[in-house]
Amino acid sequence: MLNRRTVLASGVGLAAGAAVAGCSSHASGKWTAPGDTAAGNGNGANGSPASSAKLTITPAADTKDVSPADTVTVAIEGGTLESVAVTAGSKTVKGSIAGDQKSWTSSGPMSYGLTYTVAVTGKDGKGTAVNQNSTFTTIKPSGVAGVTFQANPMLGMKDGGTYGVGQPAIVYFSKTVKDRAAAEQAMEVTTEPSVEGRWHWVSGQSAHWRPEKFWAPGTRVTVKTNMLGVNLGNNVYGGGNNSIRFTIGPSRVAIADSNTHMMQVFINGQMVKNIPVSMGKGGSTKGSKGETIDFWTRSGVHVLLTKEPQTVMSSASYGITDKKNPNYYSETIKLACRISLSGEYVHMADWNIPAQGHRNTSHGCVNVGPDNAKWFYNTFGVGDVVEVRNTPKNLPLTDGVGDWNVPWSQWT
Repeated sequence: MLNRRTVLASGVGLAAGAAVAGCSSHASGKWTAPGDTAAGNGNGANGSPASSAKLTITPAADTKDVSPADTVTVAIEGGTLESVAVTAGSKTVKGSIAGDQKSWTSSGPMSYGLTYTVAVTGKDGKGTAVNQNSTFTTIKPSGVAGVTFQANPMLGMKDGGTYGVGQPAIVYFSKTVKDRAAAEQAMEVTTEPSVEGRWHWVSGQSAHWRPEKFWAPGTRVTVKTNMLGVNLGNNVYGGGNNSIRFTIGPSRVAIADSNTHMMQVFINGQMVKNIPVSMGKGGSTKGSKGETIDFWTRSGVHVLLTKEPQTVMSSASYGITDKKNPNYYSETIKLACRISLSGEYVHMADWNIPAQGHRNTSHGCVNVGPDNAKWFYNTFGVGDVVEVRNTPKNLPLTDGVGDWNVPWSQWT
């Protein structure tokens, strides 16, 4: 018997992608045209009027503002799936058909502001073809905020890296986050061994996570941000999902005392060095724009930011540009370990050896002699701690990593 599928293929030349792919013949030899029977419901439930199979596509046809983090699914009753394609132009969403061929589930993310087409082919229990197309549209944000992981404002964090006991987990957003609670719900920190910690927003774009006290050496830290589809406020959405892992190294803490002019260095709790230093001389002057510039080393816990074997230090960087000013300088400095954004370093100062251990004469850095500078440079790393004591100026939270100077009760 000549069935309808044969008639359509040979006599009508039905265009590819037509909603009705096949029907069985009637006793009269006539076939029922699409729309002349209630077998198909027109909203994506059935593949064709003559098919006994039922298709369910999620998101439903013509759905708007779908989250790109949502899962796309296709299910069939009374049949099996052969292929599912979810596309938007050249973009294809990854997914797979289950072993029983009864369902398909996406495994890859979607993008913002696109219209996706779901194209499904399958067969019902009698072998009749089931074809269906459906479309939906994802959220169109006013902005998308990317996420990066930082060791500090000057340095990205390396996945798998090792950092000092003072290193917080830092998540930086490329756009201002207005809904911080939504962002925090999408960020997760896990540690081995487990330790309690909290998020604190240093700025509208930077969230820091730390425990109450310095990390225990050997702690393994994993940070995950599941921001795709998260509204961060003002219709700005998170750009994607990311993760990073890092390990805490040995405990290395240096305590520089402005009164004693010495810096005690502790490794894993044991003092291994007592280094003569010269710190900020104090006093102040006016900069080129009339601003007040002082020469105190900031008290408080500093976290080592970067290490530079050689760097140029210039008073012009903070406003003293007049070469006739006695505080003007521009010098190449060796073995420099930076501990603040404002320009404090622990560095070699071979010209200042007579003052080290006796008096403070620097412009704010911690000066040490050549041998001690070499040892310190080779021993300390990013995230290690340099605490400064007994000066009248305190390190602000935002001047590098001033996290540990905020009391735990205020770290929320």
